[in-house]
Formats: sequence, structure tokens, C-alpha cells
Amino acid sequence: MFIEQIPVWLRFIKGIKWRFSHKKKTIYLTFDDGPIPEITPWVLDLLDKYHIKATFFCVGENVSKHPQLYQEILRRGHQIGNHTYKHIKALCTPNEEYFANVEKAASLIHSKLFRPPHGLMRYSQIKELRKHYRIILWDVVPRDYNRKLSPEKVLQKACRYTRNGSIIVFHDSLKAEKNMTYALPRYIEYCLSKGYQFELL
Repeated sequence: MFIEQIPVWLRFIKGIKWRFSHKKKTIYLTFDDGPIPEITPWVLDLLDKYHIKATFFCVGENVSKHPQLYQEILRRGHQIGNHTYKHIKALCTPNEEYFANVEKAASLIHSKLFRPPHGLMRYSQIKELRKHYRIILWDVVPRDYNRKLSPEKVLQKACRYTRNGSIIVFHDSLKAEKNMTYALPRYIEYCLSKGYQFELL
């Protein structure tokens, strides 16, 4: 199980990006699982308030249901990435079925960025997908989706593990709403107070 940071062994697989240069005081803010009408607009407004651009790894099925919200993400100057069509688990899915699901999402999400749900793939899947996509994982995941964690604990984890070049993932999902809406603005304030800048992938 992946907790706050990607396991060391995954960091050396060619074709996967989990962190950027430690020499720059820069953070890369990303969101998974949207777009969701009850959550994503709130995130977009918050990012506008701080003049921050982020990357949204969208689920194709949600894009199909909410195309106008997907276009609003783009209109506001954010990046988008492919997060499969059905948010399926790679390890439980035959390769051809998994690749077809990614490509179905790609018909709606025109991006060369890809993030596998749960951050897990077989090596054979990585080998194929890295031919066509930049595979983006993360350096920090504060588990905002975990309802057993308090909002304060999520914020604490996000701040504790952030460092130069970190790619952090929050979730614009109903499951994460309580924790994310508490932690995200406070996390942004924390990072700005420490002199970090936010950039796109």
C-alpha cells in the first residue's frame, strides 16, 4: 500500500516521473478523479484566488458526464491528464483491456500525461504506456480520500512530506471533499509562507 510517498524501488523505473529537481523551490500541484460538479468548481475558484495553475488527471467517464466542467478546467489555464476511463486497477486488469480503457479516455482527454489510478501498474503496462505518455506519479499523497483520517492529519502529512520538486496529489472527489477542502487552502498558505512556487508539470 502506498502511503505518503512512492516506494524507493519505483523511483528508478525508466519512464516514470515522481519528482522534479530538488534544486528549485517548486511544487507541482495535481488533482485526481474529477471532474465532479460538487467539488471541482470549488478547487478552480481557490486556485484562481492564489493565481496557481495545477494539473487535473481526469477520469474519462466523468469527462463524458461533465464536458462543460472539463472545458472550464482548460479555460482557466490548467493542465489535464489521462486517469483511465473507468478508474480501473491496472493489477486486476488484463493488459489489452487496460490499454483500451486508457485509449477510450484519450478520445476525450487530449493529453500526453498519464497517471494510473492507485499509482500501480505491471511493468509490462509501464513499458507499453511510456511509449505514448509521460507517466506521472507523485512524491506526496496525503490521503485526503481516507475518511478515517482527520482533515488536520491530512494537512499535517501534506506539509511534512513536501520538499523541493514535490509532485503532490489531492482529489477533487466526493470521497475526499471534507479533508481536501480543509487541507488544500491551508496547504497552499503553508507552501507560500515557506517560499515555494507552484508550477505546471
